Amino acid sequence: MSRRTDRLGELFREEISKLLQKGLKDPRVGFATISRVDITEDLSYAKVLVSVMGSDKEKRDTLIGLKNSAGFIRQFLGKGIKIRKIPELSFVLDENLEHAMRIESILAELKNKGEL
Repeated sequence: MSRRTDRLGELFREEISKLLQKGLKDPRVGFATISRVDITEDLSYAKVLVSVMGSDKEKRDTLIGLKNSAGFIRQFLGKGIKIRKIPELSFVLDENLEHAMRIESILAELKNKGEL
């Protein structure tokens, strides 16, 4: 990735996060955090990594809501960010946070048992 796509990705992350804080009208979108946005070099696609707190159903519903709101989110980004073309957005569940929390709990459990 180039510095330009890194900067744009960070800018997209901030703008989409602002929009989620204000609240999308879609009731399916629950407590979601945008962890990262990866943009292709040609600026045609952006993969938005989303962390969602809640059950598996809530996670699925949030992703469906975000995918259905992608056009609106692109329009919002187009108003706030002055670039020629806003990339197509794809929303992907980011499970890194969940994975890290699971490892942390296993380590804490081992520590309590005295095995660490």
